[in-house]
Amino acid sequence: QVQLVESGGGLVQAGGSLRLSCAASGRTFRNYAMGWFRQAPGKERELVASITSGGSPSYIDSVKGRFTISRDNAKNSVYLQMNSLKPEDTAEYYCAARGPGRQTYDYRGQGTQVTVSA
Repeated sequence: QVQLVESGGGLVQAGGSLRLSCAASGRTFRNYAMGWFRQAPGKERELVASITSGGSPSYIDSVKGRFTISRDNAKNSVYLQMNSLKPEDTAEYYCAARGPGRQTYDYRGQGTQVTVSA
């Protein structure tokens, strides 16, 4: 079982930056792939960024060059640094964990709101 708690959301002007943090419980955090999802009202949920247990990141095209995902296994944490934010980045963001050999993200946090004003 993995419990996830996000923090760091808020209101920011376009062009600004935010850093989201996700603290995970459990001694086997290092074995999990981690992802940041977002969902805006009326839109499909999307996996914005993910990072493997070995530390390899991946991103959707719309955030490449602006967002950076990272993890600190010693702190059981994963982060999402978001720069050059745009109004279209406005959404509820939540982190999720995918266990070894799993195809789906079975654990997720409660989410944190990110609002980017024009």
